[in-house]
Amino acid sequence: MKVFFRNIHLYLSLIAGVIIMITCFTGAVLVFEEELQQAFNEDRYFVKADGEKLPIETLVQNVKKQVPEAKISSVKIHADPERTVEVGYSVKDKKIGEPAKEEAKKEVKANGKEGDKGGKKPERNANRKTAFVNPYSGDVVELYSYRETFFYKMFALHRWLLGSNDGIGKYVVGVCTFIFLFILITGIILWWPKTRKILSQRITVKWTAGWKRINHDFHIVLGFYTAIFLFIFAFTGLSWSFAWFNKGVAYVTNSKLEPAEAPVSKIQADRMDISYDNAFAAVAKQVKAVEYYNIMAPKDSTGSYAINVLQAGNNMIVTDTYYVDQYSGEVVGSQKFEERNTGQKVRAGIKPVHTGAIFGMPSKIIGFIVCLLGTTFPITGTIMWINRLRRAKKKAGKRTLESESF
Repeated sequence: MKVFFRNIHLYLSLIAGVIIMITCFTGAVLVFEEELQQAFNEDRYFVKADGEKLPIETLVQNVKKQVPEAKISSVKIHADPERTVEVGYSVKDKKIGEPAKEEAKKEVKANGKEGDKGGKKPERNANRKTAFVNPYSGDVVELYSYRETFFYKMFALHRWLLGSNDGIGKYVVGVCTFIFLFILITGIILWWPKTRKILSQRITVKWTAGWKRINHDFHIVLGFYTAIFLFIFAFTGLSWSFAWFNKGVAYVTNSKLEPAEAPVSKIQADRMDISYDNAFAAVAKQVKAVEYYNIMAPKDSTGSYAINVLQAGNNMIVTDTYYVDQYSGEVVGSQKFEERNTGQKVRAGIKPVHTGAIFGMPSKIIGFIVCLLGTTFPITGTIMWINRLRRAKKKAGKRTLESESF
């Protein structure tokens, strides 16, 4: 029976091995993206707290002065007094193709809580960027495009093999990820020891042995320790490749993944539209310690401001959304995390689980190590296979010589 599973494990690995290496390696690179971005671009993210912060509207207008064609979509404000304010905007660009459209959709879903009706829908052919602004001086520190960064290339390679969200690369990654699940399952079946003596050999690396044995132990032993984590990362990764995965979440949890309709603003001809500052102040009265506010502009004349709030001490997925009428400045609705249905909570947790960010730095370290090791397994497995072929060839040659001697 183990020969059957060994063949499945081998042939599936030969089919998907290269893609698995790419996704594991790029996944390891992306684990600490936020920390590395802040470490190497400190001026972009941090300023010296000096005096009183300027009104949000002033910061927005400063961005518009520098980029007159900018259409502002969101403003992210951190509680940390030394953080810059992030103003999201778009600029129409007919040269931007499908990857840009999909990236815009991705950003809106991330900022608008999975297509929140109060969020801003992406414009067709829109080039989405972020302006980092000093909240004290009002200076635009940097006009930033994620698509132009090294990490975006790693992200595109990880998700689409540098293609687009509706291209063949997305499905190649998805299929190989699905195959990876069977590789991991058959790997555990093959690892399973018959005796305690064999068990001790399969949970420790024999460092004093030759390179072939060490290579064997790296594949078998480290594969066992990382298998459950790799399975979780691969399984959650399917949500970005196949629609049926998300439909499955909705079916299993017996709930709808779509958010509730956002409240509409009552048009009042005799009243001016309120500003970002009014919307921010209205929500700030209702919350206490906060990590950040992400304010999204109304989508049209009847839309409302949608403000996502991460309160201090909460896990990164536990965000609440408040809706502010764009004419009266009153909070007209909210959707708190605890009010979401089971499916929505599960869906919100998939990304931080997949990226290793669910429990902060400890889980990120685990994710980084596991992904790096995942990159090596197709290599160590191939070496084991080649060594096995050589042994079989030598045995066959020896039998031939023995038969000829008679």
